[in-house]
Amino acid sequence: MQNLLVLGLFGLVAQLVDGSLGMAYGATSTTLLLTAGLNPATASASVHLAEVGTTLASGGAHWRFGNVDWRLVLRLGVPGALGAFAGATVLSALSTAAAAPVMAGILLAIGLYLLLRFVYRGAPTDPRPDRTPLSAEFLSPLGAVAGFLDATGGGGWGPVSTPALLVTDRVEPRKVIGSVDTSEFLVSVAASVGFLLALGREGVNLPVAGALLVGGLVAAPVAAWLVRHLRPRLLGASVGGLMVVTNLRTLLRAFDVAVDIRAIVYTVAVLAWVAAVAVSYSRDRNDQREQQVTSN
Repeated sequence: MQNLLVLGLFGLVAQLVDGSLGMAYGATSTTLLLTAGLNPATASASVHLAEVGTTLASGGAHWRFGNVDWRLVLRLGVPGALGAFAGATVLSALSTAAAAPVMAGILLAIGLYLLLRFVYRGAPTDPRPDRTPLSAEFLSPLGAVAGFLDATGGGGWGPVSTPALLVTDRVEPRKVIGSVDTSEFLVSVAASVGFLLALGREGVNLPVAGALLVGGLVAAPVAAWLVRHLRPRLLGASVGGLMVVTNLRTLLRAFDVAVDIRAIVYTVAVLAWVAAVAVSYSRDRNDQREQQVTSN
């Protein structure tokens, strides 16, 4: 019972991060599960099964608020589902020893992206609205790659898809986030089916998935409130650094790096993380002052 409560807390924390940043539920929760000792395939399978519920709830909320472009959902989500099914099949075929560094490498890359993205650019700003639809030639490969990385890395749909769509300046930010969140339901279903077919029911930890789901559903309305008070730049840098340090540890162990070298790498990584958070805090304060000056 105590373990399930801890897992529920994992889901709650992951949803708070996702609700505040618009991404990283899967990457955060998978990192926490790997740290708790789950093998990569079971961790990713359990997270994606939980995400079937959380993404359905999130997509419904975005639909009610008019944040969903259904053409974008289909053009991105269907290739994403195919990529996720393939990624689940590939991850399930790998041994635990081989899968651990693969997943840790993907999660570390996502952590680096979050760290650099929020330190240097902060939260997304409104680009120039442009109603010209994005082509299937652009969306299909993007969805397929994001879905594959999402399944093999235990997360990555949002961190890959959302920035790629925002930089096009063709879709409003609220519809980017709403459509990516809604299309993630298709990705989660496809990944879950892939894991179930490849691993069987015994390969998916239902209590873990259930605890993550409950924690995520509890956190969803709280995240909607906290997003007004938490600073996305600071939160993104903090979460990104945590993912880098945690998955760096897994990679160094997997490649049997000498203990003294590990200590040096950990020290440098932690110091860089602290510096990044400090820079984020300073830039965030400057942004607040500029906004106050502009409003006055």
